[in-house]
Amino acid sequence: MKRQRDGTAGTAGRTEAIDALLQPALAALRNGRPAEAERIARDVLSRAPQQAGALHLLGLALLAQRRPGEAVAPLQEAARRGSAPVIETHLAIALRQTGRASEALKWLERATARQPVFPLAFHELGVLLFSLRRLDEAEVVLRRGIDAAPTVPDLSVLLGGIFLDRVDRANAKIAFAHALANAPGHPNALCGLGTALMDDGEFAPAAERFRQALARDPAYTQARLNLGYCLLELGQQDEAIASLRAAVTAAPQCLGKALRTLVTAGRGRFWLRPSAAAEFLRPSP
Repeated sequence: MKRQRDGTAGTAGRTEAIDALLQPALAALRNGRPAEAERIARDVLSRAPQQAGALHLLGLALLAQRRPGEAVAPLQEAARRGSAPVIETHLAIALRQTGRASEALKWLERATARQPVFPLAFHELGVLLFSLRRLDEAEVVLRRGIDAAPTVPDLSVLLGGIFLDRVDRANAKIAFAHALANAPGHPNALCGLGTALMDDGEFAPAAERFRQALARDPAYTQARLNLGYCLLELGQQDEAIASLRAAVTAAPQCLGKALRTLVTAGRGRFWLRPSAAAEFLRPSP
């Protein structure tokens, strides 16, 4: 019995020592230094090759560096060594990002069945089902997630996005309002609610939501484009053009969207030549 107790104590001690070694990797990952986190995780794995925490951290560091193909193997090994929904969810993210949707689905279904509930698993399963156009299933999953974790705003934001996709603006507004009740300044919820209002022709309150979203996230290009559209509809041409130009300046790749906004708004300007509209939106050199 003494030998067994000593062995148990030794294992616990080794686990605590490895956890202590991984703390700097966690800190590096949280502070936007994934390459440093990767280096530390690999160093720990060189001493303890099957350590699940180090395998998980390595996978997260690789995901943060947009290397999902490399992240799959360590995350798979970590998932085999435990039944943690957080690891299963991160593995599913890596699989989804490498085009292996069917495998990702299996891991996410497993993760969403775990207790205690891990809200990100429901969100990721909703994202994947949404991308596969399985909207009814995505809605069921997200409602399950919201029932289990009602204060997590991203679940309601994604549900609102599904309703917008279905042109169900009434339910979209309810979903986004629920998200905002739990996270009043959530940029995606504000932009989503603004989009539902805009699509219903409620341009003034929609513009206010887009302004609020931009106050939280000035780089939110879609909110800036939508604000420009609402301002055109409200007859505020100068401010609308300024908003569209600012969007193009910040994200030149959105020029096409800005052009469509300019020419499709009910009170937008009429252009005989698209090239003239494009030059008009581009910032002065």
